Amino acid sequence: MLKGIPMRKLLWLGIASLLIFSVAAAAQEKAPPLPHVNYTDQTLDNGLRVILIPDSSAPVLGIAITYNVGSRNERPGRTGFAHLFEHMMFQGSENVGKGEHFILLENNGGGLNGTTNEDRTNYFEIVPKNQLDLILFLESDRMAHLAVNQANLDNQRNAVQEERRLGTDNQPYGKAYLEIDNLTYDCFSYKHSTIGSMSDLNAASLDDVKDFFRIYYAPNNAVLTLSGDFDPAVALEKIKKYFASIPKQPTPPPVATCDDERLGERRTTIDDPLARLPMVLIAYLAPPGHAPDNFALQVLANILSTGQSSRLYQHIVKEKQLATSVEVQVDARRGISAAYFIASPRPGIKTEDLEKAILEEIQAVADKGVTQEEIDKARKQYRIALVKQRESALSLAIREGMNVVYFNDPDLINTALDKFTAVTADDVKNAASKYLVSRTRTVVYDVPQPGAQAAQGGAQ
Repeated sequence: MLKGIPMRKLLWLGIASLLIFSVAAAAQEKAPPLPHVNYTDQTLDNGLRVILIPDSSAPVLGIAITYNVGSRNERPGRTGFAHLFEHMMFQGSENVGKGEHFILLENNGGGLNGTTNEDRTNYFEIVPKNQLDLILFLESDRMAHLAVNQANLDNQRNAVQEERRLGTDNQPYGKAYLEIDNLTYDCFSYKHSTIGSMSDLNAASLDDVKDFFRIYYAPNNAVLTLSGDFDPAVALEKIKKYFASIPKQPTPPPVATCDDERLGERRTTIDDPLARLPMVLIAYLAPPGHAPDNFALQVLANILSTGQSSRLYQHIVKEKQLATSVEVQVDARRGISAAYFIASPRPGIKTEDLEKAILEEIQAVADKGVTQEEIDKARKQYRIALVKQRESALSLAIREGMNVVYFNDPDLINTALDKFTAVTADDVKNAASKYLVSRTRTVVYDVPQPGAQAAQGGAQ
């Protein structure tokens, strides 16, 4: 050993030096790019857009049929139709009996579902690689020959209404979640809820529903995305076999776009008989999902609320103990989007005090910006999220279908990380100053109705 220094201490010093060097070197290294997603993009004569993503890493196929229809395409007095068809599309078709779609997929080792939001409706399956014909047959048959009849309409109308009762009307904070969008947006396309109103669902006639299906569930209004272990040439020929004969329909009417011009803050308070604790909801208008400033706001949302090291958790939940949770979400809609702040105050904390604390954190970003360390953390977490989107053939097909329907950009699957990584600390500061302002702010307080807690406690 060297004079005065034990060997074990020298060993620890060497290890520490090596660790410090490794960490410093890793910090300077640029993260390797994500593997490039190879795809082909073509459109059949009837307007069906086909995206093929071959990947032989697992012997499975994921398919997503993404229709260019969501609640944004509905009209006053006839809401909930897009979500209604999410249900109707599983009720059988000309060659597939009621409930048989599920049976055929599950008996052949597959899984399936469908989802609806403001901007699109999608239907998707995942199956073993030898079941390509099955999923193409099932999807093409219901696109061409869905059983739209009075019995199925009545049955699924009741199912949707019960879903609304269970998921919204009889849930704490359900009305508040509806009201935040109702107040935030002026245009009908984003103002109303995807699930629709009871009265509109009751008023829907069979002719209304048939017209909606004819206009929006046509090949020229859909994107078929196939991902997984297949031969692209063989798959394309099979897709043509099953889909090419389905006739195209007239182009759907345009959607009225939302305007981001607002004259001032909007707010309301909802007395909630089902809530045990208050909730604060704050929304700001934001740019569309493909805009650079939307990516900047997504970075900010990560910095503010993702993980226990986030600003809102550290300052509002942990230090000031004003809330049990604070969440920030930034929509990436096709049109004007929104940034949402959702917070639950601790018992005894006033909603006004919690709101004030959140607004102070927002103003701190607008005034002083964020750190490079926070930017780097957000980039790493976004990278992880993108990797998870590629974990399965199905999740990749779903994401790619949305990229095409939303933004007509199939290569977004490859460029999204670059767009997010390009966001700088100045971009975040500027976005906060530009969008998170009182002019476009909406605030909803959801508070327990007086006496509700006692009544609920007595009922138990």
